[in-house]
Amino acid sequence: MSQETVSQETVTTTRVIQLASRPSGRPVPENFRLAEAAVPELEDGQVLVRNLFISVDPYMRGRMNDVKSYSAPFAVGEALDGGAVGEVIASRSSERNVGDVVVHSLGWREHSVAEAGSTTVARTDLAPASAFLGALGMTGLTAYAGLLKVAEFKEGDAVFVSGAAGAVGSLVGQIARAMGASRVIGSAGSQEKVDRLLELGFDAAFNYHDGPVKDQLKEAAGQAGIDVYFDNVGGEHLEAALSVLNVGGRVAMCGAIAQYNATEPTPAPHNLMLAIGKQLTLRGFLVGGQRQHAAEFAGRMSGWLADGTVRYDETIVDGLENAPQAFMDLLDGANTGKMLVRL
Repeated sequence: MSQETVSQETVTTTRVIQLASRPSGRPVPENFRLAEAAVPELEDGQVLVRNLFISVDPYMRGRMNDVKSYSAPFAVGEALDGGAVGEVIASRSSERNVGDVVVHSLGWREHSVAEAGSTTVARTDLAPASAFLGALGMTGLTAYAGLLKVAEFKEGDAVFVSGAAGAVGSLVGQIARAMGASRVIGSAGSQEKVDRLLELGFDAAFNYHDGPVKDQLKEAAGQAGIDVYFDNVGGEHLEAALSVLNVGGRVAMCGAIAQYNATEPTPAPHNLMLAIGKQLTLRGFLVGGQRQHAAEFAGRMSGWLADGTVRYDETIVDGLENAPQAFMDLLDGANTGKMLVRL
């Protein structure tokens, strides 16, 4: 059992972000509260972690609603949680040593007490700690498994990715290129992001604000069409993809950020009947159901990062007190790559 390097008396309180009220539509600052919380005394099998980075992710918006879903809703008046990476500063477990850098799910706070077995050691000899919340973490696994396992990508496929300058989308496009895609197309919300996608190896990219997505996608895909659509946006993007997908095409439905702040029911694609004639497969997925591929993913992604095949972007905001604004900015598309809060 490792020895504590910080006495429990030294860290008795920590700052956390609580959900002050449930958002209606787009979240606002009043929905969040910066508060002090007690740090419980460590029990056997637990570690105290000083968080270095926390992740803010689109899926968290759904957990702010009091509705039944695949993940329990956040409780009003309680601290939020989510991905984080930090340094173990006290341990009562033989599994984790003081000084280990670990990934865990108790973010939105400066210090976390976690069960050692629920943490994963971050190999900071392979990449910076922040990468284990992005390219080498849940984000990367989402991209890898969504493309290769859910959409069943195969060499020669033409791929379209929406929200392609985001954390997941930018990795999907690069993985597709690495695995032999015939063409990779991405959509993004600014010319700067479009330019970045071309730098990352996308064959074509367009700004969805410049005109109807359907028209821009058809122009980018040409006569060859697309075989795979990785959907991060939903709505107009999904409808456009259905119109351009080839017979036997596959859709990996990862997210629908265009609908997360909607206060009224959003219309389904008007052309869903195309899925019948084209014999399409539309498959939703959660990264939690893809963890059996984690080792395979980690091996491949480590190699791709090492040789420069895959690159990743981070948008970093400093200070826990700025985490709510970082989250709101994420929903507005202000990030390029992974949105992180550095503590």
